Amino acid sequence: MNNAKSHYYQELTPDVVLDAVEQQGFVTSGHLLALNSYENRVYQIGLETGDFVIGKFYRHPRWSDDAILEEHQFTLEFAEQEIPVVAPLVNSEERSLFNHQGFRFALYPRCGGHRPDLETAESLKHIGRLLGRMHAVGRQRAFAQRPQLTVETFGHLAIKTLRDSALVPAEVTHNFFAAADALIEAIEQQMEALGSFPQQRLHGDFHAGNLLQNPEGLFVVDLDDCLMGPAVQDLWLLLDGEPDTMKQQLEPLLNGYETFAHFDISQLALIECLRGLRLLHYNAWIAKRWDDPTFPHHFPWFASPRHWEDQMIDLRQQMERLQNSPVIF
Repeated sequence: MNNAKSHYYQELTPDVVLDAVEQQGFVTSGHLLALNSYENRVYQIGLETGDFVIGKFYRHPRWSDDAILEEHQFTLEFAEQEIPVVAPLVNSEERSLFNHQGFRFALYPRCGGHRPDLETAESLKHIGRLLGRMHAVGRQRAFAQRPQLTVETFGHLAIKTLRDSALVPAEVTHNFFAAADALIEAIEQQMEALGSFPQQRLHGDFHAGNLLQNPEGLFVVDLDDCLMGPAVQDLWLLLDGEPDTMKQQLEPLLNGYETFAHFDISQLALIECLRGLRLLHYNAWIAKRWDDPTFPHHFPWFASPRHWEDQMIDLRQQMERLQNSPVIF
């Protein structure tokens, strides 16, 4: 679908959004505010009562219905355990995933707030306690429909997506893919040497942007990327990149975490592998959505030679980090 005008999200007009919400028994005021979201379309919708709901309209065909429902069930498990997450609203028929004019969507209560402070030990300890509670629940069963975080899914498939996309300019193609292939080979070798780690249900994208702090406390949002993987995946995105700083942050984070769940310290050796996989996965994520007009608009630099030259340098630097990463704990 190369013609931007044909992209299916262009059919998601304000009237369609409001009609979808009213289909679920709400009376809307006409207020509609698009929120910052690239993967899906997310709106704040005003109600005649003066309240608001958040409507999340899922990108087709990224997830199957069953995979979305697994995300919802995972979030609702947290809510049942009084873990502060923003969970989808469930109607009288115990449904949380709806369909209107071909658009699948879920509704959420509005939860305001700001990014939490990651500078103080007490804040990191608080986040660690929250994550430990989440992981204690996540270990109780496995996903059946969500992906696994592996070198294949986040590395090899990402490189294939980029090769197939034709978005990497010809003048940097050879050097970029040489750096990507070398990094993946090194990650594979290191992960094989470290051996297998238990896979569990994870948030998958647990960074400060998916946490909200408000007067009522700290809340977790957006489990759209939940998957099976090693527990450290939900910790390392909270850390700065330098080893000394990471160690300072890890101490209170793990102190809080282990109040509720054991953490295998040996998993810290995976951090640089996971960082490398994320570099590749992120670029492939943009490439796969390039036919969506919002992506060229918000990422205009993505198809430029300069971007791919910078990415090649980042991949080479990540190779050095991988080969020289010290023990940080």
